[in-house]
Amino acid sequence: MSETPAKPPPALAIGGWMIGVMVEAEAGAPAVRQYYAVARPDRNRAEWAAVDQALILGAVATSPSGGNEPVEAVAPLQAATLKAMGLAPGQVRPLGPRWPRRWLAR
Repeated sequence: MSETPAKPPPALAIGGWMIGVMVEAEAGAPAVRQYYAVARPDRNRAEWAAVDQALILGAVATSPSGGNEPVEAVAPLQAATLKAMGLAPGQVRPLGPRWPRRWLAR
């Protein structure tokens, strides 16, 4: 007898993703990872939304740098976390180059 898995409570449902994008600031300078909180539950769409936002800062790296992929989903974000941080569905928030511990600690 197979049972379908229960849906997680709405507070634990994935509402978005923390995305890291490697951005090339200047020619010859190493790429810098910028973090984005993206309120899209689909990982691929969240990655593209973060890339679109990163293009404002500069060119996105085309190959891995320092062991980091150019675009990487760092962690899923719970819907409750997005709501608590004031991120509306579909919105992208640039968080800068520092590790976004406040977002990931919730």
